[in-house]
Amino acid sequence: MREHDELTGSTTRSQDETGATTPPLSGRAAVDFVEVGPRDGLQNESLIVATADKVALIEKAVAAGIKRIEVASFTRADRVPQMADAEAVIAALPDYDDVITVGLVMNKRGALRAFETKVRELGAVCVASDSFAMANQGQTALESLRSACDIVTLARQQGRRAQITIGASFGCPFEGEIAPDHIVEMARRAADAQPLEIGLADTIGVAVPAAVTDLVERVRDAIAPLPVRVHFHNTRNTGIANVWAAWQAGASVIDGSLGGLGGCPFAPGAAGNVPTEDVIYLLERSGVSTGIALDRAIEAATWLSGVMGKSLPGMVSRSGMFPKQDQSSNKGQ
Repeated sequence: MREHDELTGSTTRSQDETGATTPPLSGRAAVDFVEVGPRDGLQNESLIVATADKVALIEKAVAAGIKRIEVASFTRADRVPQMADAEAVIAALPDYDDVITVGLVMNKRGALRAFETKVRELGAVCVASDSFAMANQGQTALESLRSACDIVTLARQQGRRAQITIGASFGCPFEGEIAPDHIVEMARRAADAQPLEIGLADTIGVAVPAAVTDLVERVRDAIAPLPVRVHFHNTRNTGIANVWAAWQAGASVIDGSLGGLGGCPFAPGAAGNVPTEDVIYLLERSGVSTGIALDRAIEAATWLSGVMGKSLPGMVSRSGMFPKQDQSSNKGQ
């Protein structure tokens, strides 16, 4: 039997010191949002974006009302050269009072680098399959889970927030289908480290709404009161539908990337993230508050398109606001 199929879970759960809990399914009217464009959006691009432009992207996200932003990753520059300036980006950012900056870390070395900066939250990653975990981190799935839990413990000792994401939660580029029971057990084990939340990442964009509903509900129940965060790629054009399915199933935190940039250098076929502006449009028009100004998000995505020198996948940025401001102001006249 393979190592990552031998997980055994503990049963106790405790609330994080931040007080974060999963909101009740009925009566929810708001969702938390994490902008991942400055890290996950840029890491798979061949263009090395200037530090100043990365800082400008983050500032534009803040100006749109986004309060939690993945700003960099503390990874090896030879493997992810787009993130080689992580410390410089973070040092150049204003000292925001109301914005949580997130740094991705893959191991203890990355965590120690992060502690030398002012980044406020660490994002630890474990991977559901052995093959992908070896390609991504040089570890088995179980080893990556242990490492992620250790990072959370280190972060708590340093007074930093930390969360754990389970990569390839809905499918692996090398091994194919991943058993939902396996993901639920990984989530239980991860929750024992008392992270801020547990994230489910559809790294290669193979999820469909029915599978999302089932897994989010099961993980939500398994790790309560910790929140469930979701991270979808739109590789097969199901990303936005998956966002809505996850929200209805009880996910309370959603990732997105301005313009829809994104991918994983170590996962073949991992195309872009769900576009931030598309997610905002979906949720706000459906009566779910994000606290984000759609027009400012569109402006940021349009600006980013110019920086990248190409059109970006986001649809709402191409289509524009609806209703337009003049139409909205005339409503009912």
